[in-house]
Amino acid sequence: MNDFVNIKNQKDGSVFVQHLGDTILRAALRAGVGLTYECNSGGCGGCKFELVAGEVENLWPEAPGLSERDKKRGRYLACQCSAIGDVCIKAATAAEYIPQILPKRQHAVLMESTEITHDIREFRFIASEEANFLPGQYAMLDLPGVKGSRAYSMANIANEQREWCFYIRRVPHGQGTHVLFDCLAAGDQIGLDGPYGVAYLRTGSPRDIVCVAGGSGLAPMISIARGAAAAGMLNNRNLYFFYGARTPRDVCGEVQLRELPGYGEAIHFIPVVSLFKDAGEWSGRTGYVHDSLIEALPKPLPEYEFYFAGPPPMTQALQELLMLDHGVPFTQIHFDRFF
Repeated sequence: MNDFVNIKNQKDGSVFVQHLGDTILRAALRAGVGLTYECNSGGCGGCKFELVAGEVENLWPEAPGLSERDKKRGRYLACQCSAIGDVCIKAATAAEYIPQILPKRQHAVLMESTEITHDIREFRFIASEEANFLPGQYAMLDLPGVKGSRAYSMANIANEQREWCFYIRRVPHGQGTHVLFDCLAAGDQIGLDGPYGVAYLRTGSPRDIVCVAGGSGLAPMISIARGAAAAGMLNNRNLYFFYGARTPRDVCGEVQLRELPGYGEAIHFIPVVSLFKDAGEWSGRTGYVHDSLIEALPKPLPEYEFYFAGPPPMTQALQELLMLDHGVPFTQIHFDRFF
């Protein structure tokens, strides 16, 4: 494969360069071209394109983001394809996908890892160059011995110390989390590429903030809360932080939120547990986390700015609740789909 090739998007007329090692999607975003996308990992299908001329290498032909119908119609995923020579594609673009911070590749060294729950751990890396990203975004990590990059959200905010902090949940039989949890030691180096993601904190919104997290979706929501506090947004509005857990021992997030100014006044932590044995084990809110929004929030749902991250069933239920049942404008709903 050439060190670099030219890619033309017939749909909007943009032309950009793909360097060696990049996918078409990453090349576009690095060039400031707003190709539509979400997960950057082959799962959501948000970056589908048609190949008009030239040849591409399909890095993951079985990626779930493409249906059999898509394949028959000659569609590909920009996040899972690299151009072989100059190509012409037809791909959707939109202004909201133009990155505010251009993603870049760098190396990062693991400084330490600490437990948050029985299956979620904090991993703190120091990058070789900078830690410049928006609250709620994610990075692609290249781990030793693992084929393909893994997407993980940052839990901290941009800083001059070059620190990238991730809260990562162990996935049973997951290659990426096996390396992170069982193989990496302090001082080991990985590849880091970012930032990515469009579900970042909107500092210009005047509305109260609602964060809803499940599992390792804790990371981007904590980043949103930290970013809102750092920007002074909580001086004149509230932040409601919902965490949906399966069992009481899965509940987390309060420790991190307590460190922020305004906890208990402007910042409200609302954990919800779906599975428990008896009232002695858990006396807080129960059921599915999305069902607690209506009961816990004091104003009609269209009056809030929503951010959420978690398992696909949770994000799907929230979309239906907010948009279909309560008419919350799509512009007030921010999430990146991961599978």
